[in-house]
Amino acid sequence: MYTVVGCRNCRSLWTVEGRPETTRCPRCRSRYRFEKLRGFAETETTEAAARVRSAMLAERADDGEFVDPREIDIDDVGMDEVAFLTASGVDAEAVAAAEARADGESARSRSRKRVVLDGLSELEEPTAAELTAYATAAGVPEEYVERAIGKLRETGEITRTEEGYRKL
Repeated sequence: MYTVVGCRNCRSLWTVEGRPETTRCPRCRSRYRFEKLRGFAETETTEAAARVRSAMLAERADDGEFVDPREIDIDDVGMDEVAFLTASGVDAEAVAAAEARADGESARSRSRKRVVLDGLSELEEPTAAELTAYATAAGVPEEYVERAIGKLRETGEITRTEEGYRKL
């Protein structure tokens, strides 16, 4: 939970995460007990709290009047991602395509060690043969799997049981 709060001395607004015992104004450095501060808005995400704070500051700048932030629909504050990219001169569709490619590549491009460790997590106490089969299906050479098992045992990350290997 994130709360937008304000300083009584300098009228600065800032966002506080959780419910700390005290918080300090980032501008004038005054310290306040959190429970004594007036929370203008509570949100689930830091982005939503930032949008509320921005809307409050913009409202102050526009006409000098203060608007109760509970009346502000935070989904209507600021630009969405596509509008921001377009206003910045960036092709939003190209960004979405690149993001999709990156997500797909990161799922496929695990390190060889990560593949072996994933095999240990996904297979229940696998034998060396089962672990090798899992890793070679993911493109890891058989020789590497044998070396990795040895190193992981030496460093104490895995142990060998009667049934097979397991992570510690």
